[in-house]
Amino acid sequence: MQDEKRNKRLRLLIKKLNKERKKQGKQIDILCNDLISAQRDFMKRLRAVSFIANFYESIIGVTDLNHLLYTAAEMIKEQIDGANVIFFICRTETFEEYSFENGQAVIPEKEHFGNCFNPEFIDSICTANKVCTIEDMFAMGLHGNLVELSKISAVTVPLDGFYSQAGFMLVYRSSERKLTGDDIGSISAITNGLSKAIASCQGLLHPTD
Repeated sequence: MQDEKRNKRLRLLIKKLNKERKKQGKQIDILCNDLISAQRDFMKRLRAVSFIANFYESIIGVTDLNHLLYTAAEMIKEQIDGANVIFFICRTETFEEYSFENGQAVIPEKEHFGNCFNPEFIDSICTANKVCTIEDMFAMGLHGNLVELSKISAVTVPLDGFYSQAGFMLVYRSSERKLTGDDIGSISAITNGLSKAIASCQGLLHPTD
């Protein structure tokens, strides 16, 4: 009888220990997941800060607009794998389109996404003065081959930090690799300095600025 009571107490103790072990195991799993998530977020922020620092370092002292925009495009492509970049820069009452290939400014082909941007639509993008997704662009009157456009993930990001309607950049890639919020955040983070550099190249800033 005494042995039976002892065994019963032992079984209850083991059951309690197993329950505590499972509880601790879950807590450890949660803690490990939190640490992994925190490390991932830290690495993401570090990469973003590194991109911004490297970007500004690359454009310091650049006075030629083509060189500036080419450098900016290459930096963005390096940060956002598979991306294409087109700049629409304000020139008095019109906009000039800048696209690059193998280090040279190129005239986009007919099928080029940028060719869907007519003057009225470009003006609408500038007037909106905000990041526009491709869904926003359709709502604002974007026209083109719907089958082809459905294969694209795209955003326009304004360049307006230092003078009215400086222009904007169009960044896009395959919809299979949709542009993320982090991608858009990285692009937006460098537009202020890029806008000033563009203005400087065009001689639009006051010498004391």
